[in-house]
Amino acid sequence: MALNLQRHRIQPSRGRWWVKSCKRCQRMNVPNVDYVVSSYPPSASDPALLLELKTRRPPSLVERAGCETWSVDFSPDGAWFAWSMGHGIVWVVAWPLDSEESQNGETDRGDKSFSCGHPVWGLAFGPRPPKSNATACPTKTRSKGKNSLLLATGLENGVIKIWNVLTGSAVFDLHGHEGVVRDLVFPQNGTLTLISSSRDKTLRIWDLAHKGKKVQVLYGHKDWISSCCVSSDCSMIASVGRFDRMVCLWSLRSYTFIRNLTGGAHKTVYLLSSCDFSPDGAILATAAFSGSSWWIDLWDPYTAEKLATLADYFEDYGQNQISAIQFSPNGLHLTLVTDDRALRIWELGEKGMVMETKRDRDSNGLCCKYHPQGGVVATGTRDGHVRFWRAPSAVPSLCHLCRSILRHSISTHQIEALPLPKRILEYLTYKNIPERLKSCCSSDEEEWES
Repeated sequence: MALNLQRHRIQPSRGRWWVKSCKRCQRMNVPNVDYVVSSYPPSASDPALLLELKTRRPPSLVERAGCETWSVDFSPDGAWFAWSMGHGIVWVVAWPLDSEESQNGETDRGDKSFSCGHPVWGLAFGPRPPKSNATACPTKTRSKGKNSLLLATGLENGVIKIWNVLTGSAVFDLHGHEGVVRDLVFPQNGTLTLISSSRDKTLRIWDLAHKGKKVQVLYGHKDWISSCCVSSDCSMIASVGRFDRMVCLWSLRSYTFIRNLTGGAHKTVYLLSSCDFSPDGAILATAAFSGSSWWIDLWDPYTAEKLATLADYFEDYGQNQISAIQFSPNGLHLTLVTDDRALRIWELGEKGMVMETKRDRDSNGLCCKYHPQGGVVATGTRDGHVRFWRAPSAVPSLCHLCRSILRHSISTHQIEALPLPKRILEYLTYKNIPERLKSCCSSDEEEWES
């Protein structure tokens, strides 16, 4: 039986928020899927937790496969938030959820639900303007253009559906993938270019200005592709293969293969799960896990050099999956979603996490996404819920700001050719990070070594 979703208004009550069920759905006796919004005071058991969106389902759909939140995303201006709540449903809600506007029960927030017909594994807002323009957009102003904001949803059957967020209507479908569309990303250059990665071992580059009729297909992976990302200057695409353990770099300008960072020999069996470029494009972070550990490698995408590794080891075999990573908008922090904790935030090179949630083996985290202006991180779970966490606030140093601006447009080879002191060169190329960082989770104390 098809799911019937209606746009509902949020009503406040004693610090908790909920979405009223649709009376029309009740009259038609059609299963209804909606969500509850819960706010948490700072004195809660986990002070970093701000809000939680809990999916409400009919009993027949509870704990069934297909309810996972595989992907979440904020719009480029931060005014909208989207998440796949399972069963082929995507909700798009106005952000922030707890604004004065949303607390008025008579106000139509413009929240929308999209029924995609198949489980949604990836989603992305676009187009994304260049960084200088994106950061200048205030959160409260929403674009009024007819086609100014699109949402791409990648489905289990290989189809990519494109939606107009402001009108709530489907625009067109993209066909070509023969497996699950696992990840979607719009490059940060303002164009209608969409990159998709799939379990069919390929990446595809779509031109949405021509309704996807012009497409470039990238071959090279030998198995499922877990994740893909685009450098800030839009020159490179990175992709990681879950089972082939390949970290591939591709040229977004010539649509050609550049290199595989991991090489061909693998002494241990492990899986790759996620990747992300730093905001200046000078670092590529990749996440992997095996039976008793997970680790994050930091790579220089220009020289293929491994700069550093953050590793974590466990006493319990098989309880250590790392699902997603993402850099903060200012590039100071790296966010991790793992099996044993809902969220960790690490400052590159520092001996310890700047923030981590309480240990919870049932956190079931799958994905994470920073708000474009920082300050908030959203995480999705296997049960279709979304949690919003308060991210640490940090003011970047002048050195970090100068390095970010410089590395956004200058490669490592160009930096190394400059007549600069060794210490400055190491800082500009991120070689000042300790090569090996170890965190032992078998006890409450963290053990680090460099």
